[in-house]
Amino acid sequence: MADRLFQIRSVIYPQEQILDNVKDKVIVIFGGTSGIGLCTAELAQKYGANVYSASTSTGCDITDYNSVEKVLKNVYQKYGKIDCVINSAGILRMGKLVERNIDDIQKDINVNYTGSINVVKASIPYLKETKGTIQLYASSSYTRGRALYSTYSSTKAGIVNLAQALAEELACDNIRVNVINPERCATPMRFKAFGKEPEGSLLQPEKVAEASLKTMLSNLTGQVIDVRRE
Repeated sequence: MADRLFQIRSVIYPQEQILDNVKDKVIVIFGGTSGIGLCTAELAQKYGANVYSASTSTGCDITDYNSVEKVLKNVYQKYGKIDCVINSAGILRMGKLVERNIDDIQKDINVNYTGSINVVKASIPYLKETKGTIQLYASSSYTRGRALYSTYSSTKAGIVNLAQALAEELACDNIRVNVINPERCATPMRFKAFGKEPEGSLLQPEKVAEASLKTMLSNLTGQVIDVRRE
């Protein structure tokens, strides 16, 4: 019963945290050139953080462990530390499973799930030094599989389970691991998949960025952080 309660527990992000406290933090954001990742990078920089954004457009492929390692090594060599690693990279493609190409399905899994494992594993040596934090991203679809994007919703469920397990594994190293769980969000990825939706029906990525940074500054670990419209 205790395990079951832990699995379904989620919290609202710690709004009392002061964003000024991100000043001089070194933050690496995979998927940081678009959508939620980009908004998080811009907000962190506004408050004085040192941010490095990595994505396929900057030459980083999170499905390639060596590519992730290279990014982190370069950031560490430049700043001498890494305080937080965020992975907001993801891919959402629609279609019935039976009609989809198996290579495309495998790519969904590699980007959305294996990529997060690569990011976490490569980050551990650096975050042990700073007692830092890792943030991964779920989706409102993680609690229930969705028709036409079964691989996306199931990988997001896997991310939640992964983060909860890693929070326990890494507690002895004082590394915190949390999952940001935004509801339907106005990002280029969603627009591409679903087209135009009613104005005001989507969460704005700027709010997710704020929640991401305030969670980073908190003492939370092993939590699913819900971010909702007011």
